[in-house]
Amino acid sequence: MLFVKNRDDFRLPRQVKRSSRWGTSLLAASILSAAAWLIQGLVSGDHAVAGKALVAEENRQAPDDPAPGDSSPGFSPEDLAFYREKIEPIFVKNCNECHGTGSKFRGGFSLAAREHLLKGGESGPGVLLDKPDESMLIDVINYRTYEMPPSGKLPADQIASITEWVKRGAPMPPPAVPVAMPVHEGPPQVNETTKAHWAFRPVTDPRPPVSQWDRLAKNDIDRFLFAKMEAAGLEPVGPAEKRTLIRRLYYDVIGLPPSPAQVEAFVQDASPEAISKVIDDLLESPHYGEKWGRFWLDLVRYAETNSFERDNPKPNAWKYRDYVINSFNRDKPYDQFLIEQLAGDELPQVTRDSVIATGYYRLNAWDDEPADQRQAFYDEMDDIVSTTGQVMLGMTIGCARCHDHKLDPMPQKDYYGFLAFMADLQSYAGRGDQMNSRWSQTDISSPEVIQAHAERDAAVQKLEEQMRQIEQGAILKMKGEDQRKTEGAERKKVLREKLKDFLSKEEFDHYQGLKNQLEELRKRALPPREMVLSVNNCQMPPRVTPLLIRGNPATPGEPVEPRFLSVLTDDAPQLPTLTPGQKTAGRRLVLANWIASKENPLTARVMVNRIWQMHFGRGLVKSSSNFGLKGDLPTHPELLDRLTTRFIEGGFRIKPLHRLILNSYAWQMSSRPTAAQLNADPQNDLYSHFEMRRLTAEETRDGLLAVSGELNLAVGGPSVYTAMPKEVLAGQSVPGQGWGQSSPEEQNRRSVYIHVKRSLLVPTLSSLDFPDPDGTCPIRFATTQPTQALTSLNSAFYNQQAKEFAERVRADLQINELNDESLRQCVAQALTLTTNRPPTTAEVERGFGLIQSLRDRGQVSADLALERFCLVAINLNEFLYLD
Repeated sequence: MLFVKNRDDFRLPRQVKRSSRWGTSLLAASILSAAAWLIQGLVSGDHAVAGKALVAEENRQAPDDPAPGDSSPGFSPEDLAFYREKIEPIFVKNCNECHGTGSKFRGGFSLAAREHLLKGGESGPGVLLDKPDESMLIDVINYRTYEMPPSGKLPADQIASITEWVKRGAPMPPPAVPVAMPVHEGPPQVNETTKAHWAFRPVTDPRPPVSQWDRLAKNDIDRFLFAKMEAAGLEPVGPAEKRTLIRRLYYDVIGLPPSPAQVEAFVQDASPEAISKVIDDLLESPHYGEKWGRFWLDLVRYAETNSFERDNPKPNAWKYRDYVINSFNRDKPYDQFLIEQLAGDELPQVTRDSVIATGYYRLNAWDDEPADQRQAFYDEMDDIVSTTGQVMLGMTIGCARCHDHKLDPMPQKDYYGFLAFMADLQSYAGRGDQMNSRWSQTDISSPEVIQAHAERDAAVQKLEEQMRQIEQGAILKMKGEDQRKTEGAERKKVLREKLKDFLSKEEFDHYQGLKNQLEELRKRALPPREMVLSVNNCQMPPRVTPLLIRGNPATPGEPVEPRFLSVLTDDAPQLPTLTPGQKTAGRRLVLANWIASKENPLTARVMVNRIWQMHFGRGLVKSSSNFGLKGDLPTHPELLDRLTTRFIEGGFRIKPLHRLILNSYAWQMSSRPTAAQLNADPQNDLYSHFEMRRLTAEETRDGLLAVSGELNLAVGGPSVYTAMPKEVLAGQSVPGQGWGQSSPEEQNRRSVYIHVKRSLLVPTLSSLDFPDPDGTCPIRFATTQPTQALTSLNSAFYNQQAKEFAERVRADLQINELNDESLRQCVAQALTLTTNRPPTTAEVERGFGLIQSLRDRGQVSADLALERFCLVAINLNEFLYLD
């Protein structure tokens, strides 16, 4: 800002409105260095002129700084006297408090020396010697764009004096005491220094180091980790106990607990390949994709409704969810996975999968009745750009919508150049929530089905047109009042009651025959169409993408062509030539190929880091969606590059990376650190032990259903609706609206298949930190709150599962009669199922003691006491946490 930094220090220009979502960004943005011709362009509505003015002003360079000690070159005594007598008193009284003394100047702007004035502050030069009338100083004292001083406009004679002084060349004597030039940091520039940031450099393939702990190493992961431990004077802990390891493995790969038989089989297998065999089996399970697909759905803010006031459904969104799950199960190469989502409709061979994948563009929140349609469209596109940047590139591109990125070397043009690749996209739907928008629903039925529906639609249209001609002939014979009624909602009623009176018998019989044919045609059964949420009916040719001044759609500037992030490459995209009849511009495929390229230094690194994060609780780069200058540095950069190289060389396949991590000594270590490790490395950045973690919301619910014996393992298909507490539904404007009712069996399916309604999340999931689907979620944080325990002890769902759990335990043991001995057996079985290990005698006696207390002091039956114990068992930390 030229004069001030804080919004309280200046008055907004009178013509600036704060009604839009992005209007407030103007408060924090720097003052526009625009002269009268910019204002004229904005006021007149000539946005192109305004945009050119802004660009010209931002590119304008200050005059060369005078040499030190030569602050008043060639000024006459009269000019200097004019400054002392007319100008200096104005500055002292109105400006110097913020801009005239001290080592810090608001907005980086100083009036302490002439060279300071000429260089200016964060908005550029304060005085333009070649165009004095366009100087920012003249602009603000006249209260044109901004109002300076903020205490009140200067008198007209003082404004005239300052204007005359600027035209004289701003003569000033040198300061009595030298004043240092203000230092103000602007946005990082794209240069050799910023290009050298670790994440922007090409991926390397470092050799694994050597350490004294290499005898324990199972692969290169361990060698890199052990070397850093040794340098810090630490050593790795021992391996985890086998029962702990198998439980950790099952939840980590498929998100479900192992059965007692699976645990015992692993414990009894003494072969060195025992864990590798289980890893391979789990990675081939259809339930692997359900666990790992959910991690991707977090990132892309998956939900099946629009948010905002009505929060209506997005038809067929569940097919995108199944596409993600199936892609993980098939180990689809990650580069192909990205390309399909970004440009599946532009591939040389468009497939069912690739069309469904473009549903990625339709997952964002969408306002079905915006106050400003243009603002809403750019907000929608911003959500897509921001999500794509963070998820696929680990870059916060969205921060450059209104100005050059403040933290990363990313000019505003990079943002709009990125957006320009998507210039053919239409909004999710039109105003009013069109449920089957022609822009977001694609028919992917077989050619035979499409042809059958097309033929029937044509026949229906022909019959309707014939009937309409007969109706219109009769209407022309009716009275004026009846004619007017046929133009509105009463048309059907008028035709039903009076049409026959204005037709001959032959005409009416013919009309009835057509009507009967139409009814029969509509009743005819046809194979159902398969519609999918997707990109459809793109705008061709693609719209021009202007650079929006301060991110405001009402002030478009110069057009911006598609361009890659300039800090990563100087190459210009090779865009396809448009030809008549093209359905898309082909630009998104260019962007997708660049993002998914093995030459891109970010894409593979970001995904490898995310896979590591999912296995270890945090990434080698903790800020997993921010690899920029202010993101966290990698704790083990060489290891990250080594894994990234293997990932790329392996064809971007994820399962081999899982195998490498899961087979490492590091992942199989105990979670019990030594005192020395905790003192030397409290954050465990060196990975000297495995970190215990709480189960995710889905793992908790699915694990509970698994131990109660109620889990329905059906795979894929439309989403299900669980029973929602009446108290929760009562919070809706129309209680129960948009929430269906599935059968009890369907309600017990895995959590990934539960309908995700943005305004109505399932309490058993949201209380355990299920992500907010309005924005991308790079990591789940595990909180500890009273509401979690209140939910798990008192909710109808948990109590019902406790009852089912008690029945399952009795069925496993074939116990009909409950006595002291059989109750002890039930306690032991319940603890075995929840902890995946045999309980100790003391633990069994403690559980039996609780049952006895409930029976004796609580006066409850043995059946109910066992249910209460089972409720306690599913609330044990050992069930809710993984060692």
